[in-house]
Amino acid sequence: MFRRSIYKTPAQLRAMIEPGLITAASLDAAAAAIRAGRTTADVDAAASAAITSRDAESNFRLVRGYNHTTCISVNEQVVHGIPGARVLEPGDIVSVDSGAQFHGWNGDSARTFVIPDPSRPELVARREELSRVTEGSMWAGIAAMATARHLGDIGASIQEYIEAQGPSEVSGETYGILREYVGHGIGRKMHEAPSVFNYRTPDPGAEVKPGLVLAIEPMVTAGGEETLVEDDDWTVSTVDGSDGSHWEHSVALHADGIWVLTAADGGAAGLAPFGITPVRPA
Repeated sequence: MFRRSIYKTPAQLRAMIEPGLITAASLDAAAAAIRAGRTTADVDAAASAAITSRDAESNFRLVRGYNHTTCISVNEQVVHGIPGARVLEPGDIVSVDSGAQFHGWNGDSARTFVIPDPSRPELVARREELSRVTEGSMWAGIAAMATARHLGDIGASIQEYIEAQGPSEVSGETYGILREYVGHGIGRKMHEAPSVFNYRTPDPGAEVKPGLVLAIEPMVTAGGEETLVEDDDWTVSTVDGSDGSHWEHSVALHADGIWVLTAADGGAAGLAPFGITPVRPA
């Protein structure tokens, strides 16, 4: 039986740079559109325009039954929220997941935003802390990919980072890591093997070596890790109503180093605290 290798060639890695940058541009556009009074459909439209303006297409729209460019999840929604008429409000924590396909190659990335609310500074601080911890755990996982021997090292690094934060200094809340939703390989398809767990597993997983491209995406809650799927059959929300946060980057490992495909700087800023300088695939 033919099985596509999970490792890409140098030429294939180079081909994945542009869809990654287009995906990043779509999230930049989404970020500019997120503010109180706008709808999640407005944010989706901004991301869509950024993708089509660069002669690419939304890979989310290629998923059977899904008709939007992004997934937008608000407050207790963690992932897979459907854009629509919902009006964003001050203090909301908003996760936006987007992806682009360009010349047959894919990018996938997510960011979390907190809308300012001067009347509720404690709520905003609590939600910003959740986003900070989630983003930090993502960068810990990406940094681990640079030296990991197996995929399990990445998941362990993500969990260790979150555990090291302890209860939130702002709220005293502990953090939950979603178990049913994980990262993945990416390339010709948005979702490819292997699965990338955001926590320790007894199985060390596939070998990490040049040519591996992963979407590393921790999904973290400010409470329990148990989730449910809403009546729309897409939106994943926390059972206990706690807030969720989602950060994701598509990352390539090659012979000369690591490169974050969905970051305009290749991940330089995010990796600097870990003493890692990304290298663009040659």
